[in-house]
Amino acid sequence: MANLKRLAALGAACFAFAPIASAEAGEAGTGMASWYQLPGRTACGARNNPEAMTAAHRSLPCGTRIRVTNLSNGRSAVVTVTDRGPFVRGRIVDVSRGAARHIGLIQRGVGRVQIARL
Repeated sequence: MANLKRLAALGAACFAFAPIASAEAGEAGTGMASWYQLPGRTACGARNNPEAMTAAHRSLPCGTRIRVTNLSNGRSAVVTVTDRGPFVRGRIVDVSRGAARHIGLIQRGVGRVQIARL
């Protein structure tokens, strides 16, 4: 029983993320994005594929599709939320290496983006 309580507390702690303003379809948020490449599985249970069009977001449900637009060049990509993060203050989304390449974020590593839930 004690293990169940600890597990429940751990689960609640892992998913206690603040919601963003762009929770409804079509609404947008603007902020900094970065790209990441980690081995293993994502927080949503999928195997991590760095070339897939995926992203990490703090509060959007797993499987949510969002459009990420790089504001410095206007390039955009539709990605699927498969992980939790970013865990760096001031960033609103982490995209996979493949998505970062598509929107031109690879060289700088970070950039100002707009996200819109589809």
